[in-house]
Amino acid sequence: MDQEKVNILLVDDQPAKLLAYEVILKDLGENLVIASSGREALEVLLKTEIAVILVDVCMPELDGFELAAMIREHPRFQKTAMIFISAIQVSDIDRLRGYEMGAVDYVPVPVVPEVLRAKIRVFAELYRKTRELERLNHELEDRVRARTAELEHSTAKLRESEQRRSMAIAAGKMGSWDWDWISGDWMWDEGQYRIFGVTPESFEVNPANVQALLHPDDVDQLRRAIAEFNKGTRAYETEFRIVRPDGEVRWCVGTAAATVDERGRVVRVSGVTVDITERKRAEERQNLLAREVDHRAKNALALAQSIVRLTRADEVKDYVNAVEGRINALARVHTILSLSSWEGAELSRLIDEELAPYSLGDQIRLAGPEVQLLPATAQTLALALHELFTNSAKYGALSTRSGRLAIDWRVEDELLTLSWEESGGPLVMAPKSRGFGTRSLLASVESQLGGQAQFDWRAEGLLCRLEVPLTRRMAGLGKFDTGGSAELQRASG
Repeated sequence: MDQEKVNILLVDDQPAKLLAYEVILKDLGENLVIASSGREALEVLLKTEIAVILVDVCMPELDGFELAAMIREHPRFQKTAMIFISAIQVSDIDRLRGYEMGAVDYVPVPVVPEVLRAKIRVFAELYRKTRELERLNHELEDRVRARTAELEHSTAKLRESEQRRSMAIAAGKMGSWDWDWISGDWMWDEGQYRIFGVTPESFEVNPANVQALLHPDDVDQLRRAIAEFNKGTRAYETEFRIVRPDGEVRWCVGTAAATVDERGRVVRVSGVTVDITERKRAEERQNLLAREVDHRAKNALALAQSIVRLTRADEVKDYVNAVEGRINALARVHTILSLSSWEGAELSRLIDEELAPYSLGDQIRLAGPEVQLLPATAQTLALALHELFTNSAKYGALSTRSGRLAIDWRVEDELLTLSWEESGGPLVMAPKSRGFGTRSLLASVESQLGGQAQFDWRAEGLLCRLEVPLTRRMAGLGKFDTGGSAELQRASG
């Protein structure tokens, strides 16, 4: 087989010498590339894969030493063979300099054709062998990687299959069966009887009885499997439902494989049945949860949209702070509800979360029993408490060291009564108009939860009383919906 030609770069500023090199090296049968200057040689190197460079030491502008140094600086050409040709007698220092620049050999002028051809041939063949070794090494590495990946994949599948089988057998959710295609005889193991909810004593295994236990919508699966085996299919897998004698519906996955005789005719079909009911139920629960999360997210976004749209402030900074505070309050209660899988939240936990940013020490007194709030109630009270704390920290008792705040709550007949009493702070005057905080508090407590909110702007401090139903029946709504946004809009209109 003809070996691949390699490129040999000839660099010299004198055309006559280049022509002489071409004549000498023509018999090698390689590709000869000509460059009449160092800069032209660099351009060629960037565009062409070169095996050997034959370069004249003495050239104008860029001599052989400088060209060699520039070539060696490029990562691609650090191992490219370079042979220097010198028309003058070079000293040992010049030779050492040349070798330091990357030269692999020197050829003096006048050039001996046989010597030059021999040197070029050696380095060209070395280049060719090196490339071949690199190619073979890459192929070997690719094959090793592919084989390793294949083995790892097979091992993982085998391990996974064995784990599933072991777990299924241990849990009693796997069964195996065998069907003599010629005689029609069936054989079920204990697991198969258990999955179908029958016993060997009370159930005769035959096509009619098995079909009777299949869900009416999945009977065609059995007929389709038999038809496929008659057509020559050797393996079949499908999901189906069974209806046990007690009426319970179970989901199963069945895998079957055919055994054929020397003529290719099916003589036996063997299979495995796995009960996947729990997995199916888990998928249904997951889908239900995803829909529920989507619903709650939309409700939360609707409430956040109302907060952004209805918040009022004279300065941009005040507006941003107000919106961030209300959104953060909503986020905190969302975290609490998430930790309880949206079952509810403790009232004391909501108060602690709203207290956390203030670090007020003994200025605040809390008293009340443990109260579990529904998600909607928790969200509403979290925002209400945030508004009360924010207002108190800006204008009320919590704005001074001498101020005091007492929060008490009790529950009677599924009705939560929360009392907020401030004292010792700045002199209080009843506001001429209600701000967003007060309006949203009233709207959410009264309209969303069917409760009441009362404010008494006493001179010594605000007294607020909230009454909130704790049951879904009394609250009317179990969770926020987009109607809440409309109520907030009406309250602030």
